[in-house]
Amino acid sequence: MSTALLEVDGVSRIYSRGSLLSRRQFAAVDRVSFGLDADRAEIFTVVGESGSGKTTLARMILGMVAPTAGAIRFKGRDVSHIRGRRARLDFMKEVQPVFQNPFEAFNPMKRVDRYLFATARRMAGLGETAAIADAADVALKSVGLSLAEVRGRFPHELSGGQLQRVAIARALISRPALLVADEPVSMIDASLRAAIVNLLRDLRDRLGVSIIYITHDLATAYYISDRLLIMRRGEAVETGEARAVLDRPQHPYSQLLKASVLPPDVPSEPGGRLRADPIIPQGASSHA
Repeated sequence: MSTALLEVDGVSRIYSRGSLLSRRQFAAVDRVSFGLDADRAEIFTVVGESGSGKTTLARMILGMVAPTAGAIRFKGRDVSHIRGRRARLDFMKEVQPVFQNPFEAFNPMKRVDRYLFATARRMAGLGETAAIADAADVALKSVGLSLAEVRGRFPHELSGGQLQRVAIARALISRPALLVADEPVSMIDASLRAAIVNLLRDLRDRLGVSIIYITHDLATAYYISDRLLIMRRGEAVETGEARAVLDRPQHPYSQLLKASVLPPDVPSEPGGRLRADPIIPQGASSHA
């Protein structure tokens, strides 16, 4: 039997643009392949500048967009063939998203604990009030918060870092095997980014959850990744073990990205955790 958690097999996504008489096609994602092993939790990073296709790839993995060609299989099942409410819910229990902007992930008029309780009822199948609250509290504690800290609070009453932690806690309630985190630190303050990046590494190690980490930032990619894939205009130009690729990039585009954004040493504390200060040195851009 296959031990693959996720197989992305020659996946493409073609879009059309222009008027009816001058319609042109372009590949947002062009024949991309990689896989994650079910026996090893890891952080697999997809790196690319804006327009590289990395978010389209993430949306296909989540089943939000169907591939034009190729296949994406989760535990051997083609994601694009998942049909029906029950089957979709079963898939979502195991593959959860973490989106870029936590303030857009929550209705500003709704208390954040309501989201956690609803997820516990729907995803974890809990019906008892006490069990629902316990599940929410356990998930929050896994990200360094507690139910007492967020109960009754609206999104604007939390910092960006706190709210992103709540979003991650919500994703963890169903005990997924895979998180798909699309630029999860780009919309929060630089001083808080290190805490979220360190949290994702801790979740991999403590909970055994694999993470697809989508980013434009090679500095955090260098620190957080086990393996990575560099995308340019929809194509995968280089992939492999993260340190090997970023220390000795082979493709000219990878070399350009490294020269543009990657500092010689990513600041860290004893034990290898990222320091809670700006990652990109002064004078360097955080965008490719």
